[in-house]
Amino acid sequence: MRVAILTGGGDCPGLNAAIRGVTLRLIDYGYETIGVRRGWLGLLEKMTFPLQAKDVEDIIHQGGTILGSSRTNPFKKDENGKDSSELLLNNLKEMGIDAIAAIGGEDTLGVASKLWDLGFPTVGIPKTMDNDLSGTDFTFGFDSSVAVAVDALDRLRDTAKSHSRAMVLEVMGRHAGWVALYVGLGGGADWIMIPEVTPDMDALCQHLLDLRKRGQDYALIVTSEGAEIPLESGEEAAPKELDAFGHVILKERGIGERVAQIIEKRTGIETRNVVIGHIQRGGSPTVFDRVLGSRVGLKAAEMIHSKEFGMMAALKGVDIVSVPLSVATGTLKTVPLELYEEVAMLFNR
Repeated sequence: MRVAILTGGGDCPGLNAAIRGVTLRLIDYGYETIGVRRGWLGLLEKMTFPLQAKDVEDIIHQGGTILGSSRTNPFKKDENGKDSSELLLNNLKEMGIDAIAAIGGEDTLGVASKLWDLGFPTVGIPKTMDNDLSGTDFTFGFDSSVAVAVDALDRLRDTAKSHSRAMVLEVMGRHAGWVALYVGLGGGADWIMIPEVTPDMDALCQHLLDLRKRGQDYALIVTSEGAEIPLESGEEAAPKELDAFGHVILKERGIGERVAQIIEKRTGIETRNVVIGHIQRGGSPTVFDRVLGSRVGLKAAEMIHSKEFGMMAALKGVDIVSVPLSVATGTLKTVPLELYEEVAMLFNR
């Protein structure tokens, strides 16, 4: 059996651990492993190479992905209503690929699920910094990104205290606020803003003024990049640009900057904004992400060997189990309101 291994979507720490785990286990089974460069684009353009044990043995500590990635969607229709799914299936046949181990988030695994619906054997390995995939308790990449952002928040506290400022840290999180929630909770933020809850800017500003009255002359605010800030009087909504999967591209939204401007305008408190951005994606993975990436990689290889196709390796409690790709990609795992309200008791007081 020839098994293609690919990584799609945004990179994150732990991808190489997963590549290592699935590759070495498949080789143990006697299968031929094929590396695919740049995700689904690599299969559309036949950018593949033999992936051997020597290529993956020493990569568990490395960030990023040795396979490269892209946000290519083979099922995106052009202006004529045609997609690239037929080309993809033809290429797989011509290259003699028997199965695919797809490592990625909602979009990448969504393509794998559609391929399985068309009859091609696929398994999924979940990764996303946002931790928003259903069917699994945690995804690798999340722990590392949160650790980097908490370190940034700790550093911002020092400069906020020194200058009696409010500091807004904008972190990643398009539709789900898990990163902001954990960073804010772990870093002791004074307010957290997530996409799931419309921010009450009046309450936020009043809270910052109350902190000053109580003697705390600095403040830390954490916001997800996907948080929806209500428009100010006379403000117009910015035009939205979409990616290949139909998601709004967030790089120009500047949510953190908007929050900082509103705070300073309404309270008179000097406020600065910091966007941690892609710094969260790079660097060596935490031990948690190395272990989780390795375990789901091993499980994916076992699923291929036992022909459990159309499934994803998932963390449930302390166990790695298989769940249907359709379940994992059907709905996003967002922050429950009751969890946000529980955390909010620490800062909304």
